[in-house]
Amino acid sequence: MTNEFNNPVRQKLKDGKKTVGAFLQVPHSIPAEIFAMAGFDWLIVDMEHAPGDYGDLLTQLQAIKGTGTVPFVRPPWNDDVAIKKILDSGAQGVLVPYVNTGAEAASAVAACRYPPVGVRGVSGSNRAAGFGNNIKNYLEVANREIVVIIAIETQEAIDNLDDILAVEGLDGVFIGPMDLATNLGHIGNPSHPEVLKAFAEIEAKVLGSDKFLGTLTTTWERTQECFDKGYQWLIVMQDVSALVKAANAMTAQFRDAYGDG
Repeated sequence: MTNEFNNPVRQKLKDGKKTVGAFLQVPHSIPAEIFAMAGFDWLIVDMEHAPGDYGDLLTQLQAIKGTGTVPFVRPPWNDDVAIKKILDSGAQGVLVPYVNTGAEAASAVAACRYPPVGVRGVSGSNRAAGFGNNIKNYLEVANREIVVIIAIETQEAIDNLDDILAVEGLDGVFIGPMDLATNLGHIGNPSHPEVLKAFAEIEAKVLGSDKFLGTLTTTWERTQECFDKGYQWLIVMQDVSALVKAANAMTAQFRDAYGDG
């Protein structure tokens, strides 16, 4: 039994459509399954800041499978080996953090592509290739179907954005609000005027290119604002922060009503 490997989110992005997703930072299958069943276009497992390992990633990807939601992963770093293991596990796209130059963006793309256009090691026995049941189809289409996004998080990356956008095979650019703000000297304040100016500079260049644009939003108003500007790939929720917000709201409501009980 084989299943054709295809990425419907990639087609939506190519067609200029809006897509929405969420961060998975709890290294467990249940939040992944709940969020996938909610109907997001895609979910992105965070391996940069969350405590999960490759075993956790596997169970999260298995929980997403069959729901129609496309799995993305943020690797811990722009590292060929990490990206190879992530893709072999079945991810259909990656968001590579802290990319600052055209050469670094090209390296990220190469890590996601089989030779001769890339450096990804070839294995037909991995989960992505159906544990050997879907080798031919996967090897034929993986280079085309896997989405590669890089994160702009520094002034250096902004200065080199033209070179980054010229990289063949790069699909999208993600603005990391917290890292960018911190690197510009405004720690934890992505709303600072200098940071917003940097956002506008990045937006103008990316939206004028053949790459799609993404970022992280925290409110519906900000989500609508970004979509109206032309963003296509927005992280609108995080499992951890959603749980924290719900728990804090409930305990605060109880304390306001009954104090210590």
